[in-house]
Amino acid sequence: MRPPELALAAAFVAAAVALLAGAAAAAPFPAALTLERALPHKGVPAEHLRERDWARHAGRGLLGAAPAVAGVVDFPVEGSANPYMVGLYFTRVKLGNPAKEYFVQIDTGSDILWVSCSPCTGCPTSSGLNIQLEFFNPDSSSTSARIPCSDDRCTAALQTGEAVCQTSDSPSSPCGYTFTYGDGSGTSGYYVSDTMYFDTVMGNEQTANSSASVVFGCSNKQSGDLMKSDRAVDGIFGFGQHQLSVISQLYSLGVSPKTFSHCLKGSDNGGGILVLGEIVEPGLVFTPLVPQQPHYNLNLESIAVSGQKLPIDSSLFATSNTQGTIVDSGTTLVYLVDGAYDPFVNAIAAAVSPSVQSVVNKGSQCFVTTSSVDSSFPTATLIFEGGVAMNVKPENYLLQQGSSGDNVLWCIGWQRSQGITILGDLVLKDKIFVYDLANMRMGWTDYDCSLSVNVTSSSGKNQYVNTGQFDVNGSPRPSLYRIIGLVPTGIAVALVHMLIFGVLGSR
Repeated sequence: MRPPELALAAAFVAAAVALLAGAAAAAPFPAALTLERALPHKGVPAEHLRERDWARHAGRGLLGAAPAVAGVVDFPVEGSANPYMVGLYFTRVKLGNPAKEYFVQIDTGSDILWVSCSPCTGCPTSSGLNIQLEFFNPDSSSTSARIPCSDDRCTAALQTGEAVCQTSDSPSSPCGYTFTYGDGSGTSGYYVSDTMYFDTVMGNEQTANSSASVVFGCSNKQSGDLMKSDRAVDGIFGFGQHQLSVISQLYSLGVSPKTFSHCLKGSDNGGGILVLGEIVEPGLVFTPLVPQQPHYNLNLESIAVSGQKLPIDSSLFATSNTQGTIVDSGTTLVYLVDGAYDPFVNAIAAAVSPSVQSVVNKGSQCFVTTSSVDSSFPTATLIFEGGVAMNVKPENYLLQQGSSGDNVLWCIGWQRSQGITILGDLVLKDKIFVYDLANMRMGWTDYDCSLSVNVTSSSGKNQYVNTGQFDVNGSPRPSLYRIIGLVPTGIAVALVHMLIFGVLGSR
């Protein structure tokens, strides 16, 4: 989430209800964490989207070896790919003894889980998201321990830039951290270890109440946008690859797989699925992850519009310290490297239906149409290493900017970038994505993310996943469980700000 500095028929209803009742009796607390909107349901200025997108990437390392896992950890998703309604997702984590719940943003572009601690300078005390903010106090948890500079985990984090220990510090000094993001916001604090509680989906229709001791950040100072209360949460949950990411820690403990998956709904209501485990569905195609990279990099080779390959130099997509293609489910928009951007936009404009009116405003390509986008605009294709294709439908590259009567204004939602190509939520929505870190590959397929999915792990047992969601106060909404058999294993110049009446008046 942070760049260059860096989710049946009536005959089955009775069976589903019975299954829900049995699962509820077996699990004393919800079998999933809940993701909620990180922005209110109203327009978000383009500069905030740009700052948030380009503040999403931090350095990360590779996962090490670990024993086989026992189950799947499920995170039902809230949020929408519509940048004017949502931009990020957040979930709850349960930490400490006695346990408390904390709302944390989901960030696949950084590694560390951190929460606001007491005392804290610059930390919001209230949130416009209608949530109760909490402050973690390590002195109030009987299972908490501060991580000293002499700890091996601190030493590893020092090598990746995710920890700070001064040369004058004693071995017993706290292992600290300072993260500064591209929008100027930042957080600093120290690392602690404590118990995290979650539910693990096991085989044989069972859900186990699980816990593990994990290392996370205790933030005692925040700055910039992190100080604002309008969209404040308790911290950030990094889903990266470094050893201190919770994914890496739970895998090394044998709690969850070396794979995670998501399926993000494209509707304005949003939601979806996020699991520590592998979603397995027909049609999944895989391409290699670029090894030894701090982000989830893929080798993009070419782009086609309406089946015609565009005249783009493939070297523009080559991975280096200053360029490459990153898949980041935490980035709102899509950023296409300069040199590929104009050929892509020009090809879209040339292929639209004759009934569509093209409008250029301040260098941004927009369109006015009374028809559906699927019937009026072409489909694009991203081609990755091995000839693996990713479909890009019109709703994956267009943003609706306004309407007047039957006329709807659509603008290209992809932004021009210097060097880095970032595939954010706009193109990731309505697809299953599998981050298979065990085999260093990524897979995807088009999917209706409101449906349940097949999920497997290395446990060799049947799995089921709750694809339902929870509201902000934790009350479960109706959902269906699906029993699964064992399966083989920015740099945005700006979004267009114009009055629809002004555009239509220029016709």
